[in-house]
Amino acid sequence: MKLYRLLTEDDTAAFCHKVSEAISKGWELYGAPTYAYDHANGVMRCGQAVTKEADVDYTPDMKLGAQ
Repeated sequence: MKLYRLLTEDDTAAFCHKVSEAISKGWELYGAPTYAYDHANGVMRCGQAVTKEADVDYTPDMKLGAQ
């Protein structure tokens, strides 16, 4: 099955590290990154969708980052 995650983070190096870590664990980029202003917190936020093929059955309580 194909798993999907949306990684988000403030616009800092932490976002790049989060995406790089996911790629190193076999996740693949899906689509273009997104960038938007978070009015509630007064910061810019980044987002990147990633997907991964996994030989597991999906359950709503699974920890996607652990796959």
